[in-house]
Amino acid sequence: MEVGEIFPSFVLKDENGEDFDSKQLAGTRYVIYFYPKDNTSGCTREAVGFSESLDSFKELGMPVIGVSKDSVASHRKFVDAQGLTIKLLSDPEHTLLEASGAWGTKVMYGKETTGTIRSTFIVGKDGKVEAAWRNVKVNGHVEKVLEKARSL
Repeated sequence: MEVGEIFPSFVLKDENGEDFDSKQLAGTRYVIYFYPKDNTSGCTREAVGFSESLDSFKELGMPVIGVSKDSVASHRKFVDAQGLTIKLLSDPEHTLLEASGAWGTKVMYGKETTGTIRSTFIVGKDGKVEAAWRNVKVNGHVEKVLEKARSL
């Protein structure tokens, strides 16, 4: 996904096992980020960071949604263990991950592998991508997204 492209529509299960339809976001600017795995160090720092900044995003009228291929049960445990306040969606077939370009070949520990490419998007009220980050480094990332969100 590049800036200016329409973000794909989706229906995925949330951390409570309920369907979350992107149609609910129509007319709303939002942050959606893709991460590799629940309860791992980088993913936990990122999720906690977004949760700690959620009030600032809400002041801008922007929900924050995290997506990984983890199961609903894994998401529920992650939310409970870390006290997360953001919405987490399960994409076990990596349909949205692939459609958004957040799934592909990457290098981990010197080996080439296929999986989630840590990515974040701000999607505008018109459904178009307004900002995109690829191969995200966790440290300082939430602050960069919030800064960009405030500038829109």
